Amino acid sequence: MKILPKGKAWRTEYVVQYQGFWLNPTVALKGVLLVQDHFKARATDIILSAFMKCGTTWLRSLMFATANRSRFDLSTHPLLKTGPHDCFPLLDTYIYQGDSITHLELLPSPRLFASHMALDLFPKSVLASGCKFVYICRDPKDVLISKWHFMNKLRAKELAPLSLPEAYELFCQGVSECGPFWDHVLGYWKASLELPDKILFLKYEDMKREPSVHLKRLAKFMGQPFSMEEEKKGLVEEIVKLCSFENLSNLEVNKAGIQHFSDQLIIENRHFFRKGQIGDWENHLTEEMKDRIDRITEQKLKGSGLTLGASPLP
Repeated sequence: MKILPKGKAWRTEYVVQYQGFWLNPTVALKGVLLVQDHFKARATDIILSAFMKCGTTWLRSLMFATANRSRFDLSTHPLLKTGPHDCFPLLDTYIYQGDSITHLELLPSPRLFASHMALDLFPKSVLASGCKFVYICRDPKDVLISKWHFMNKLRAKELAPLSLPEAYELFCQGVSECGPFWDHVLGYWKASLELPDKILFLKYEDMKREPSVHLKRLAKFMGQPFSMEEEKKGLVEEIVKLCSFENLSNLEVNKAGIQHFSDQLIIENRHFFRKGQIGDWENHLTEEMKDRIDRITEQKLKGSGLTLGASPLP
């Protein structure tokens, strides 16, 4: 801890740089070290991963509802009474609570996990296990604005609010929890090209535009494709509706509930639901700020074959 580089944090006083990524020293770093030393992946595991504020709350709901569609009736579904983050654990924080390492071993297969860890931070044994990753990315300009709003709600009371110009500069420099953003995205993108049957790479904008199309793609990747009968009954659309921003954000559990990730990280569920829109950055960034992020994105992704934002329609 004494020798790790430090940078200004968005939620707390500072973050530290570990193996190329900026992490909260009391929460994220602890989780990463325990995952690296103790997490034993199974071939049947599916890990939902993303940089912060890219759509994990939504994808978590869709994955849980899809994987358990034969167990629960949609009219009395657990998501109606339980926050999406209670559906399956955030590996980064769950692993250091109580006897959680032992509990992980006791969870029945197939296990679902969520994570904000960069792929390079996972031990090589995870990919070698044959497990699967579902990764979702988003336009960095929307990520910046969403994360800035979110982190200010969680920011330590003894610290002054983080201004947008401050957050913008830190983001462009790559200094933000789990960042740099572009390195995080590229790690999963390149791996998805090499292992397309093990890493599904999704875009938030594509999911918003055609949720049913991408839900069917997600279900197939998870090894639980929708049958013709399920599609004819409209089950795909029903799950999309159940997990929609409009539905989840208006549920009482997501208005008044609390998510206890750890003793240091307790978040009100309502903070996970702000707008769920594409292009909200236009209400906050100047043209100059927008152009700078676009230039950084172009430079970082050059030669990778990846473009961010919505994919061109065929």
